Amino acid sequence: MGLQPPAYVAFEGDRRIGAGSLRAVARAAKVAIDRRRGASILIFDSSTGGPIDIDWRGALAGVAARSETAGASANVAASAPRGPGRPKLGVVAREVTLLPRHWEWLAQQPGGASVALRRLVDEARGSGEGRDGIGQARGAAHRFMSAMGGNRPHYEEAIRALFANEAVLFKQLIAAWPADVRDFALALAETAFRRKSEAGSG
Repeated sequence: MGLQPPAYVAFEGDRRIGAGSLRAVARAAKVAIDRRRGASILIFDSSTGGPIDIDWRGALAGVAARSETAGASANVAASAPRGPGRPKLGVVAREVTLLPRHWEWLAQQPGGASVALRRLVDEARGSGEGRDGIGQARGAAHRFMSAMGGNRPHYEEAIRALFANEAVLFKQLIAAWPADVRDFALALAETAFRRKSEAGSG
């Protein structure tokens, strides 16, 4: 399919009313809320599949501004003051406990123990990125489907197909879901299916 989910999507019930940046989606959602009091609005983050909590009180401009704060909450740790070390590199000094043979091996590596440990960690992260990416994509699809499709036909079978990497069956099982809900679930799941396929061919 090759669907690429937008960063954020807003739903009013089963109907998609906005997609794109969080600010733009929040504006569309606020307009819908002001137009139809009691409207059931949910905004989903494509990277997690989870809903974004936004304070809808007040004027449109204020809601749009607060939406950026809600979206930036995941970056708080990155902007927090850093500990000891070179600030530009974000180096943090912590204690590591190793056996003597490990210290001996590290001392013989080019650049010393710290450089060798950083390189080993980076290599381990690189080798696990594909597997981790598949898990994150599946988790995002699962969270969205749980929120928007839990009472839909074949929901449990579709979840099993998602985690079994059965793309064709997955699409068949959710084919009768409301179009906007189905399409966003497919876009999220497609990321997991595609990454699994790429990992298998690598």
